[in-house]
Amino acid sequence: MTVNERLKHARKALNMSQAEFAKAIFISNGYIAELESNHRKVNDRIIHLISLSFGISEVWLKNGEGEMLYKTPDEKLQRMISLFNDLPPKFQDYVMVQIETLLNTTKTG
Repeated sequence: MTVNERLKHARKALNMSQAEFAKAIFISNGYIAELESNHRKVNDRIIHLISLSFGISEVWLKNGEGEMLYKTPDEKLQRMISLFNDLPPKFQDYVMVQIETLLNTTKTG
């Protein structure tokens, strides 16, 4: 299975339309269609967005190794910590504010 086929497989496994999937990762429907039909190359930015948005393993998307989805909250937490630690301190502060805002929004909504 190619990376383009794995992308399509992941979308279908999430039971999402191309439009829903594209909107979630901030790209156009046409772009997703071109990726899935192998008319465009799936780049690292798209892989990263899919992984962050849906909990799909970047390794699985790139080369098919391992499981498609992160299985446990601990795996997601480890991934989040790794990404967070790669950020410069000022961006870490921004992420913390966004997380706190999101939590407050979900508590009041």
